[in-house]
Amino acid sequence: MSYSNINTRLNWKLIAFLSFIALARPLMSTLGISDAIGQPVASITATIIISITWIITIFIKQDSQPVLTLILVGVGYGILAIILSGIFSPILTGQLQGPLTNPLAMVSVLVTNSIWGLCAGLITTTLFKIQKKL
Repeated sequence: MSYSNINTRLNWKLIAFLSFIALARPLMSTLGISDAIGQPVASITATIIISITWIITIFIKQDSQPVLTLILVGVGYGILAIILSGIFSPILTGQLQGPLTNPLAMVSVLVTNSIWGLCAGLITTTLFKIQKKL
């Protein structure tokens, strides 16, 4: 299978949509919701809910490339989180903070979120296999 075939089979609108959904986590933190609920419960709960949303969406859509799609969702979220951190940290704190201040932190954000997408993709693939057996 060539690169162009994989590229045309990916649902880029769905990848972008699911990436934006994950922005609920930093939004909760920015708005103080995470602190009000209590850490780490808020972050862990948000991560679980986002993961379930990703998995169910990909399962319902019967995406042909669940692992690749969700890895790209994780990377997309990481990119969005880095950009938004660069925009909002100077506004909220008066100085640039976050991954943009450290190149290794940017790599860490992207790797961590791609692993998150990989795990969600593997769970979705397992659900597809179970569905085929039924």
